[in-house]
Amino acid sequence: MASWKEMVKVAPVFNYFSRVFKKDSSGKYPSSDNLRIMHGINKISIVMFLIAVLVMLYRAFLR
Repeated sequence: MASWKEMVKVAPVFNYFSRVFKKDSSGKYPSSDNLRIMHGINKISIVMFLIAVLVMLYRAFLR
């Protein structure tokens, strides 16, 4: 059974975010049109989510 620290690791999530928001110049990851479109959609959804969180925090502190 995995330990608690292994279950709540967030480093892979941040590695994905950093990989999505920058170009892969090393050629380490495969690239295709579908993959680029998917990463573009992921970028849009991440930005929209962060904006929504900021709006919710703004509203919560004003009430």
